[in-house]
Amino acid sequence: MIGVSIATKWEYKATLEYYSVKDDERFHYPYGEYFMRTLKDRELVFYSTGVRKVNGVGGNQYMISKFNLTKVIVAGTCAGIDDEYSNLDIFVPDKAVQYDCTVKETEPLIKESFIVDIDLSKYDADSYTGTIGTADRAVVMWKDYLELKENGITIADTEAGAIAYICRKNDVECIIIKGISDFPTVESGSDPSKSNVEQMNIYIENTPKVMNKIFGDYLNRFI
Repeated sequence: MIGVSIATKWEYKATLEYYSVKDDERFHYPYGEYFMRTLKDRELVFYSTGVRKVNGVGGNQYMISKFNLTKVIVAGTCAGIDDEYSNLDIFVPDKAVQYDCTVKETEPLIKESFIVDIDLSKYDADSYTGTIGTADRAVVMWKDYLELKENGITIADTEAGAIAYICRKNDVECIIIKGISDFPTVESGSDPSKSNVEQMNIYIENTPKVMNKIFGDYLNRFI
């Protein structure tokens, strides 16, 4: 069975709407809820985990064990870091890293042990690729954005790198499909909290657009 891991409530809401999920098809588990679908003659379980690394890892470990998953597809939104790209661009990264696992004042921002290389060679990905960076701290502040850009991060989120890491521990294939919902903006000269609200509003507006593109144009390629 294949798992499709979805983090935020807005992403999951868009997923429920896309697949026209009825109330009696939704099942609860400790991290959220899940439903089942059959696509391309393969059985899939779509599940919400909640945000940040602890929920992402816990929810996926639960589902890997409960359903004996052979593959996890992490589907959702991300922040854009590389400014060559735009909102709603879809990525299938070939590398996932965690960048909040070091004392960055004395160590490299990204340790080798927290890098997961993703082999896409057997798929016709036909999508943007690159490196996704994951941390519990969302990329909101401009200084965080600049730091990630300087370290070669293409896109960023708060769960995918950790999920890829735990999948590797379980010897389960992990594919990440992410779409840019927003870019951080310079908060200098303005109220940082106001800037954060503005960025969040853009995220909420773009989330269903991203999820619809992922499910309509990309998911079937990786089943």
